[in-house]
Amino acid sequence: MKTPVVAIVGRPNVGKSSLFNALSGTRQSITDDESGVTRDRIYAPVEWNGIRFDLVDTGGVDFDVSNAFSVHIREQVDIAIDLANVIIFLVDGESGPVQNDIDIANIMRRSKKNIVLAVNKLDNSNREASMYEFCQLKIGEPVAISCTQKRGLGDLLDAVTEHIKTSFGDSAKITDEDADNLPTRIAIVGRPNAGKSSIVNKLLGEKRVMVSDIAGTTRDSIDTPFRYMNRGYVLTDTAGIRRKRSVETQTIEHYSVLRAFGAIRRSDVTIVVIDANEGISEQDVRLASFVHNEGKPSVVVINKWDLIKGDKERLFLSWNKQLLRDLAHMSYIKVVFTSAETGQRISEIMQAVDKVVENTKRRITTGKLNQMFMDFSIATQSPSKIKYVTQVAVCPPTFALFASKIDKIPKTYVRYLENSLRSQVDFVGTPINIYLRESSGRESYTPKNK
Repeated sequence: MKTPVVAIVGRPNVGKSSLFNALSGTRQSITDDESGVTRDRIYAPVEWNGIRFDLVDTGGVDFDVSNAFSVHIREQVDIAIDLANVIIFLVDGESGPVQNDIDIANIMRRSKKNIVLAVNKLDNSNREASMYEFCQLKIGEPVAISCTQKRGLGDLLDAVTEHIKTSFGDSAKITDEDADNLPTRIAIVGRPNAGKSSIVNKLLGEKRVMVSDIAGTTRDSIDTPFRYMNRGYVLTDTAGIRRKRSVETQTIEHYSVLRAFGAIRRSDVTIVVIDANEGISEQDVRLASFVHNEGKPSVVVINKWDLIKGDKERLFLSWNKQLLRDLAHMSYIKVVFTSAETGQRISEIMQAVDKVVENTKRRITTGKLNQMFMDFSIATQSPSKIKYVTQVAVCPPTFALFASKIDKIPKTYVRYLENSLRSQVDFVGTPINIYLRESSGRESYTPKNK
């Protein structure tokens, strides 16, 4: 069943992102007194009384043409309205109706969509009388809420889900099958202007996120559910990550970067985008290493390959050599050379994603493992007698190796074992862990991701 979509729409600074966070139970959408912080559509799943829907936060609708982003924001809001089954039209109960509200209400009525009018910032009962001023918008009966005090949110959700049940009937209810088929979460990260948002739009086949030459256009980590080859995914576009010393603390960019790192931790696989024009920078290496240390499978995408001039075959080999040198601790990486502008090899990204997710979930039987590790130890002089090997986890694949005198086993030998295992089993794109344990079961040495 198609998941219902509920969009939050309103002018700047009425509390849309605060409402989004309150209803979704997350801190995904950035809230700030500066208008225009939310520029793209941001998605999150919400469940209320057995009804699940995708909630969408949108940028504040601003009719001021002097705002450089107002046209882009309006475009994103129009798409959100078009896709939504229900619209929460959010207004500010403190200020009362203003001209922007009236203009947006006219757009809402023309949309012919199910609309719930929510009056925010009604922090006490005395203010609730003022909400009836908004009846002049001719949207319907207003619902009084306060995002800061979490008042009226249940009433708002009741009104929203009532529209969903009317439109979708029993198919709107969550089933056990729905709960089992969780989507694969993909985080897309990289430096500013590497082309992350362009890749997202190309993968989705539509302009789902804002693209601009202005660095820092993407501020939030933007979740977008979609389907590819009959499989469910959630694609998370993130803010460009600059060097730590370049980012001032307690700024919007600072929180955007924190959200990006959070998106990596929540992901099932991470796409690291590198600008082919800029080459591999120290920041690219740091970012890829963070993904590695979090134990996440990854795909490295070299974007803007269409702009590279010269012998492409020779440059391709040169890039691969540099990647293996700069990311020597990640010799398992899966690399795709693409152009978001032309669409060149874009389809290979999702093929690579599926492959590395498959590899990070791969299991090996204990019998096969022990035979392989016996062969590894025979092929070279082992500093210790390997007695037993078993796989203890996936995502990433993790192995416990029981041996005697493990304190005498150097890290170089553990690396040899890892490389030998990779030569026999397809673990491309995913880190693996090998934990050494004394044959008695006491763990005295645990190598970290290298």
